Amino acid sequence: MIDFDKDYILENDKVLLRALKISDVNNLLYFAENEQDIWQYSLIRPKDKTSLEEYIRLALNDRNNKKSYPFIVFDKTKNQYAGSTRFYDINSFHKSLSLGYTWYGKDFRGTQLNKNCKYLLLEFAFENIAVERVEFKADVNNTQSIRAMKSIGCVEEGILRNNFTTNSGRRDSIVLSIIKSEWYSNTKQNLLKKI
Repeated sequence: MIDFDKDYILENDKVLLRALKISDVNNLLYFAENEQDIWQYSLIRPKDKTSLEEYIRLALNDRNNKKSYPFIVFDKTKNQYAGSTRFYDINSFHKSLSLGYTWYGKDFRGTQLNKNCKYLLLEFAFENIAVERVEFKADVNNTQSIRAMKSIGCVEEGILRNNFTTNSGRRDSIVLSIIKSEWYSNTKQNLLKKI
C-alpha cells in the first residue's frame, strides 16, 4: 500500500501531482481569497491565509496519522498551480481507498486537467500500490462532480442518507467506485482516450 513517508510525484505531459506541503498555502491562497464557489460543498471553507493554512494542516495531520495522502495539482499546460486532491480512508487490509477532496480553480475546470489527474491517481492506485477498489463520494447536489466522476468510468453504487455534517446541516452522499478488474478491462483504456 501507500508509503506515507514517501513524497510521491505523479506526472505526465499535462499535469504534475506532488505531496502537499504547508508552504503550499502560498501556491493556493488566490483560490481561498478569490474563488469562494470552490468551497460550496466542502466541509471546510478557507477564505484567507489563516483558514487555508488550517485546511492544509488538517490534511497533513491526516497524512501523519496514515489516514490520507494529499496532493497539490500543477497544470503544466498553463504553468500554474490549479488545486488539490487526495487519497483518504486508506485501508491496507481491504486494499481500498477513497479519492476525493478534489478542487480546482475556475480556469482549470472543464479542461483536461481533471481527467489527467484522475488517470495518474488511478494508475498509481491500481498498478503501483495494488488496491482492489477506489471509492468516490460527493454531495448528492454536487452535479458537476458527479458528472465528472461518471465521465472517468465510476460506477454509481447508491446513496448514503444523512451521513455527513456540513456547514449548513446534514447531507446525503452519492457513492461511486472503480474496481481493479474494471480498470484493467476497459476504464484505463477509455480514460486514456480522453486525455
